[in-house]
Amino acid sequence: MNLSKTMVSQGPDYCLTIYLDHRNLRVRVDDYLGNIDQILEESERIAKLHKVEKLIIKARETHFIKLLERGYRCEAVVDHYFLGSDCLFFSKFYSAKRSANEQWKKEEEILEDVSLLQRQSPPFKIPGEFQLEKMEGKDAEKLAKLYKQVFELYPTPLNDPEYIKQTLKEGTVYYGFRYDGEIISAASAEINSFYKNAELTDCATLKEFRKYGLMKVLLLELEKELKLNGIFCTYSIARALSFGMNAALHQLGYSYRGRLVNNCFIFDKLEDMNVWVRDLSKDAGFSAVR
Repeated sequence: MNLSKTMVSQGPDYCLTIYLDHRNLRVRVDDYLGNIDQILEESERIAKLHKVEKLIIKARETHFIKLLERGYRCEAVVDHYFLGSDCLFFSKFYSAKRSANEQWKKEEEILEDVSLLQRQSPPFKIPGEFQLEKMEGKDAEKLAKLYKQVFELYPTPLNDPEYIKQTLKEGTVYYGFRYDGEIISAASAEINSFYKNAELTDCATLKEFRKYGLMKVLLLELEKELKLNGIFCTYSIARALSFGMNAALHQLGYSYRGRLVNNCFIFDKLEDMNVWVRDLSKDAGFSAVR
């Protein structure tokens, strides 16, 4: 059951769109307009009312100093998020434990190792028996099965076919690889059609198929779809402890833009997440060979 929801809060001088994320004990302000002081007061009121541990604001550059003054921490940046203007991920923590990062040194070492990899990847040779497909509503059951097999816990209820169907209706695009009738790898693009950006997310591959580089091919297919729809700002948020996912994004031309501390529950615990961005108008020319 998905207890999280999006809500709109309005006052005489402001309007904000908030995602109440009960699964991850956080509140995220996805958009706002108006008096920044009143916006922050209302956001903090809602965060305290719901007893969350973390408040995240997707902020405009013009409010950088204001957020610092109010005790927020700038954790990451997404270039060109707001129709060309950068988005700053600012966070306020409501518990000392949630703000602490015990894995920082290890995560930095992973990032250093990733940065040494060559950007240009060779063409990807995918076995012919693997079928690359754009997923539809009829695939929701098997997508949910894949996500349930890969993730014990996940920030969103992707093990629920009805949730996947709802995201498809809302414009999220899924691509996957099918083998012997089963979906063995999948990823999605969560599209913000108003601001013309997309988050590449929900990346999962069954362990026995991870040696084939399927995720890179899926991300490239999603990028093609985004460009056809006039979306060039793309970003992805990867587990900071995952060498493979961070390496894949780096090799595909994404640039590191910060780390979100104790951001969400994945597997059996809260995880730090690295933010990666790419301007799709600067095509690196990668290709997949089937």
